[in-house]
Order: sequence, then C-alpha cells, then structure tokens
Amino acid sequence: MNTGIERFNAGPLALAIALALPMEASADAAYDALKSQVENLKKQLEQVQKTLKSYKKTSASKNDVAKLEKKVAEASEWKSPNTLIHMSGYADVGYSDSKDSSGSFNVGSFSPIFHFQYRDLVMLESELEFEVEADGGTNVALEYLTVDLFLNDYMTLVAGKFLSPIGQFRQNLHPSWINKLPSAPPGFGHDGAAPVSDLGIQLRGGFPLGGMRTNYAFYISNGPELNASTEDAVDFELEGIAAEGFGRDRDGSKVYGGRFGLLPFAGLEIGLSGATGKAAVTTLENISADTLSALSGEPTRDYDVYGFDFAWQHRAINLRGEFIESRIGSASGGTAPSSGANWSTWYAQAAYRFLPTKFEGVLRYTDFDSPHISEDRKQWVVGLNYLFASNVIAKFAYQFNDGADGSPADDDRWLLQLAYGF
Repeated sequence: MNTGIERFNAGPLALAIALALPMEASADAAYDALKSQVENLKKQLEQVQKTLKSYKKTSASKNDVAKLEKKVAEASEWKSPNTLIHMSGYADVGYSDSKDSSGSFNVGSFSPIFHFQYRDLVMLESELEFEVEADGGTNVALEYLTVDLFLNDYMTLVAGKFLSPIGQFRQNLHPSWINKLPSAPPGFGHDGAAPVSDLGIQLRGGFPLGGMRTNYAFYISNGPELNASTEDAVDFELEGIAAEGFGRDRDGSKVYGGRFGLLPFAGLEIGLSGATGKAAVTTLENISADTLSALSGEPTRDYDVYGFDFAWQHRAINLRGEFIESRIGSASGGTAPSSGANWSTWYAQAAYRFLPTKFEGVLRYTDFDSPHISEDRKQWVVGLNYLFASNVIAKFAYQFNDGADGSPADDDRWLLQLAYGF
C-alpha cells in the first residue's frame, strides 16, 4: 500500500517540475531583454545630459537669437507679406452708328489699374488707358497715378495725379463696367463743364456725424488751361477748359476745391462740390506766328466750379443726378475775349433691374450748355442691359440728340457695348 501511494505522488510532481522549467526559462529571457532596455535608456540619458552641458557652454547670445528670428521671418514673409500687389481694371468693345455716319466697330479702351500697398501705411495706385484711334493707331494715357498715405482711420493723404473729386461721375462712375450706359453724359468729357483730373495733393476720407455717415475730399492742384482759337487772326473766342491734370502751372496760381458727401440713411447720398482758382490761356489755334508772340502776356482768368449730386438705391431701383457748372471770369488787356464764359451740364438717370431676370432698363436725360451754340445739346438715352455677371455687362442704347442743325450734336445714334471689369 505504501509503495503504491509513493508511486502515485511521484508522477504529478515530475509533471509539475517539467512544466515549471520552460516558464522559468521564459522569465529569464524577458528579464534579460528588460535589463538591456534599461541599459540603453541609461546610455541615452547620459548622452542627453552631455548635450545639455555642451549647449550651456556654447549658448547663443540674445543678438544671435534676434538675427536668427529675423532670418526666419524674412524667409516666411510670403505667409504674411508686408507688400501686397493687386491688378484690376476694365475694358470694353462696341459698335456705333448714326444717320450721318457709317457704322463702325470700336475698342473703347483697355484700362489696367495697379495697386502696390505696403502694410497699412502707404499705397501706390495708377490707371493706364489704351485706346485705338480712328486711323488704327494706339493712344496711351496715364489716367491717374497717386501715392496714398493712410494717416488714420478717417483720413488719407493723396499726392499725384488724381481723378477730379468734383461730382460723382468722373471719380466713381466713368469706368465702362460701372456706367450703366455706353456713353458719358454730354459735358462730362474733354472741354466740357466737369473737370477731368487734377495734379496736386488731396485729403480724403470719411467720418460719422451723429447717426449719419459722411465722406469728403479736399485738394490743391495746378490750375486748368484755356483753349482759344480764331478764324480771322483778329477775333478770338474761348473754345473750352482743359482741366486734365497738367504737370505744370503756367500762371503759378493754384486751384482749391473738393466735395462733401452726406449719407443720411442707407441707400441715399447727397454731395456738394466746388473749386476756385485761376486759369491761363495757353492753347491757341489757327493763328499766325506774329499773333502768337503777341499773346505771351495773356492775363489769367478767374476759374470757379460748382456742383451738386445725389444717388439713391432701393432694391431694384437706382436713381441718380448731377449738376456741374464751370465759370471763366472776364479779363482786360488781352487778345482773347475779354468777356467771361460758362459751361454747365446736368443729368438725371433712372435704372430698374427686372428681377429675377438679368435684364436692366436705363433712362437718362442730359442738358449741356456751352458758350458755343454748335456744342449745346439736349439728350435722351434709353438703354437695355444684360448682366452676365456683376462685372460683365452687355448694353444696347439709343440716343435722341437735340442740338444745332447740321452739327454732330444733333445726330441721333445707337450704340452696342460689351464691358468687362476685372
């Protein structure tokens, strides 16, 4: 009996020993691996400590750090640039025809506009105008070029050649993709009643006034020049006022002027404009050399401009109007006419967008008065536009002109135009 029990107990014991041996061997292998990892970590920690000690001994100065930061900033300026460059502009092509002339296709103009701004401090802006002449040649003009210094949130100093701030049309509405008709109102072009541009300095901006908003523009510039001509070398007459931003001031007398706009509530703006100064007779046509030499002492004339404008936008309705008058004072002792002369023009315009379509109807009336009967004109224009996009517009318009019989101012005509603002 005892021998059987001993034999019975020896079997499980042998089995337990056999199973324990592999487990112990596995534990020894895991221990060795863990020990090796600890040794590696100790070595890495020692290396880090050595590196830190070396860094402390050779640490960079504040100047070195600043230089490094500057280089990094310059290398990454593209992410937040100090200088911004932007190009925009407009172009238009068209077709016109009248009863006394043959119809012609035309390129109205290609006018790229450039902006170069440095931070919130200064911006250069400029517009070039490329036009195709009747003979196929190309005329290039600098419409404006200014350096704008941002003085604060309410005022900017503008220096250079800028569009005249008298009224609204010349400074804000003349681009073809903004003008709702293919032509400018009579009197708003060259030798008209409204100044085109000035060369000088200007302060412009806006500020709140009670519960209303305002905008303003005040400037000092070189004076305009007067065109005079004659047919018999004796009797001269003033042809027109060239107020186009001359880079000279023949008489040395500056022009002072500006515009003040008031926005009493959303959608309505009312503006008052004015300018005063001197103008010199500098352009004389159809005269002999002897007569020209006698005109070197031509006296200057008083020059005054008055203007009023309004604009109202309500949903699909847009109404606007403008009045401008330019006066030239009398003079004595000169060859050109001693009496003064007035040029005045006004227009009223209504536009209606036929929502939800892309069609727009436009109606405009203009009355332009000049010292020359051949230039006087009363004009009705009716137009229909199609807006492919807010900056791409196709226009069809017909002009009813009432002027002196036989003069171009009396010719009715129709116009087509495709304008693109970019």
